[in-house]
Amino acid sequence: MNLAALPKVDLHCHLIGTVRASTFAELARREKLDLPDTPERIYAQVNSLPPDPKLYLDTRIPVPQGRSADEPEVSYSLFQVSSWVLQTLREADDLTRITYEAFEAAHRTSNTLHLELSFDALTEQQQKLGYATVVEAYAEGIRMAERDFGMTGRLIAAVDRSRSGEEALEWVRTVVEHPHEYVAGIGLDNLETAGPPERFAAAFRLAGEAGLRRTAHSSEHAPVAVNTVTCLDVLGCDRIDHGYFVLEDDEVVARVRDEQVPFTVISTTSRRSWRPWRRASIAAMIEAGLNVIPASDDPGMFPTSLAEEYRILSEDLGVPDERLRAMALAGVEACWLPEPEKAALRRRFEAELAAAG
Repeated sequence: MNLAALPKVDLHCHLIGTVRASTFAELARREKLDLPDTPERIYAQVNSLPPDPKLYLDTRIPVPQGRSADEPEVSYSLFQVSSWVLQTLREADDLTRITYEAFEAAHRTSNTLHLELSFDALTEQQQKLGYATVVEAYAEGIRMAERDFGMTGRLIAAVDRSRSGEEALEWVRTVVEHPHEYVAGIGLDNLETAGPPERFAAAFRLAGEAGLRRTAHSSEHAPVAVNTVTCLDVLGCDRIDHGYFVLEDDEVVARVRDEQVPFTVISTTSRRSWRPWRRASIAAMIEAGLNVIPASDDPGMFPTSLAEEYRILSEDLGVPDERLRAMALAGVEACWLPEPEKAALRRRFEAELAAAG
């Protein structure tokens, strides 16, 4: 099967993580940002070092305890690089540009037909523009991509779990008070070890009451399945981002299999030493019958693409073509488009899959 031509949906992609090195370089020059190296070399050396290895001594799928052979001598964490990129985004046109370029890359590299992008709370520079202006700038980039590439797209307002529950509630209140047709939901991002998901219950409750969909990074950095149960039952999440450590609890595995909870998974991570563990975990999730949907996460910075994630599943993990097709269709079912648009996307997928044979 031609995996590059397979129609795809990407439901887990961080906008800042899509920014091209060349775009970052141009904006960094404009902003006179002092960087330790060129953006191209920085991107090539993105390598987030793992947390305390003692947390992962007894996991069912062993987590590597040392560094891997492909780690660069100089490492830049994903969070550090993302922070530098954010500092260069000053104008509304910058936000429209990076959004459009994210869709363009997804279209050209992976035949992505629908893309949902997570965006962060406003930086100090963006606060001068205001929330409504910032979101409309993102939306304009999506409209341009819809026109030029025949894609659809939505936005996800990201809650930073390193902040307090009160700060999260205030951020979600801003989102709710400024409804936008392209903002479909909220997500819970950043390192899971920063704190338990239940402290964001009020923010997620407010989002649900406003009709926003909900997702969360869960069972990714904390080696427990209980956080995923909390995200489903307390935060009211429609789907889970990552979720690899659900494998630690057979009862949770049985539940999420029976309920066919969508898990957006990515084989490539900035923690290079963890990539073999990630892939073994995804293989085990697939073997257990979980509803696994490939995604790209931070494709510009890893680097990867959605097509590359499907290739890894096919060639490295041996996932059969029929299962890959089913995953692509599962992405349609799990997306946050309104039902009429989702139905149209489903018909388009089915037609392209039938034509591909």
